Amino acid sequence: MKTRLAPTAPAAVAAQSITKTYGSGATKVAALNDVSVSFRPGDFTAIMGPSGSGKSTLMHCLAGLDTVNSGQVAIGKTVITGMSDHELTILRRKHVGFIFQAFNLVPTLSARDNILLPLDLAGAKVDQPWFDQIVATLGLADRLAHHPHELSGGQQQRVAVARALLTRPDVVFADEPTGALDSTTGAEVLQLLAGSARDMGQTIIMVTHDPHAAAYADNVVLLKDGAIVGRVEDPTADAVLAALAELGA
Repeated sequence: MKTRLAPTAPAAVAAQSITKTYGSGATKVAALNDVSVSFRPGDFTAIMGPSGSGKSTLMHCLAGLDTVNSGQVAIGKTVITGMSDHELTILRRKHVGFIFQAFNLVPTLSARDNILLPLDLAGAKVDQPWFDQIVATLGLADRLAHHPHELSGGQQQRVAVARALLTRPDVVFADEPTGALDSTTGAEVLQLLAGSARDMGQTIIMVTHDPHAAAYADNVVLLKDGAIVGRVEDPTADAVLAALAELGA
């Protein structure tokens, strides 16, 4: 069983009464409706719900990739609501990592250079022991000179995970990170994410539609119609399936 920080520890990410709407008049849609939720430091949390429930919108707002109409979002002790694009870019560069379904690797760069890209953009030095630890943990030591087209899908996603972890971000957002992978490779990536939370203290927030993927998390936040409707602690695939069934998902 994972040891969690005391409830008094500041949240890694928190949203307070956030709303997000698209369109206007008769076409106005509330993607998020007065959502308040917090994520504990070092936890691996999955966000789930029926199609159109607001999962990706919530993640994008939490990460500062999208703005909210009202309410407040904070990453650690920093309130990001109202920040300029430049301020958000600097904050994300230092405190946030991203893992996407499409990998988003630069095809002309080697695996090593793809991993180091955030540091290069920031003009920061490489913490070589940390780089070596991540590469060893992810089993990439013998693939660093390879370009993306020379790597399997699972290896490409491992490079993306390494890139996300290298800057020691406070939180890593993962948007359907196993959606383009076969079940075996997907399980390997999920094990790596769970290990990152458990062994490296990373806070992982993952959007997924897959109950088996969610079972790797410490807890699952459930959305429906743009609102938080429940949370499953220490989830199993069966427990998540049952919770989704109650939502009509």
